[in-house]
Amino acid sequence: MANILVVDDEHGIRELLWEILNDEGHTVELAENAAQARAARLRERPDLVLLDIWMPDTDGVTLLKEWSTTGALTMPVIMMSGHATIDTAVEATKIGALAFLEKPVTLQKLLKAVEQGLSRGNLRKTVPLPMASVATAVAQEATSVMVAEKADTGPQAQQNFELDKPLREARDEFEKAYFEYHLAKENGSMTRVAEKTGLERTHLYRKLKQLGVDLTRGKRNGV
Repeated sequence: MANILVVDDEHGIRELLWEILNDEGHTVELAENAAQARAARLRERPDLVLLDIWMPDTDGVTLLKEWSTTGALTMPVIMMSGHATIDTAVEATKIGALAFLEKPVTLQKLLKAVEQGLSRGNLRKTVPLPMASVATAVAQEATSVMVAEKADTGPQAQQNFELDKPLREARDEFEKAYFEYHLAKENGSMTRVAEKTGLERTHLYRKLKQLGVDLTRGKRNGV
């Protein structure tokens, strides 16, 4: 089992993550701000860090950048936020974050991200790479993590997006690919897609029409 550092200024979230990860057999260290996170990183040498983006003293992206520029980013870092924009998430992955979890974090997504992070950390320890190769691998991984769940092997489990575009255009492309993926995965079932994405059916239908999503595509792929 692993040593995991959870950094979040919200007490309830820290305690919830501690309970979940502790039940999985991990050793969990908690920090409520960047200062505590710096000390815990030096003291505990965590195998993985779950890092909140919005914190009162130093935000998570700034702390991540600090670790990266000082050579302290030797462990996988998974960013968390309930209010971050796509730009913020992309910035974090460019700096070196492995993945991004949107709050409220579901149990399934949390455990999957932790498993992937620890696997990546073990790979780095087992097969050391030149720094240039590490940077390239992290950048490539970051792009795919932002648009897909890596364990999925179903239709359109991975997508490539051009980030050198206006935010609205890039966001629409991402959302269209996201909904097309889930429609195909759920064989076109609007009910299951609504449950999966957390949207009310009427809102979901309007969103799909607005994005120009082919509502019959999922059913054709599922046949």
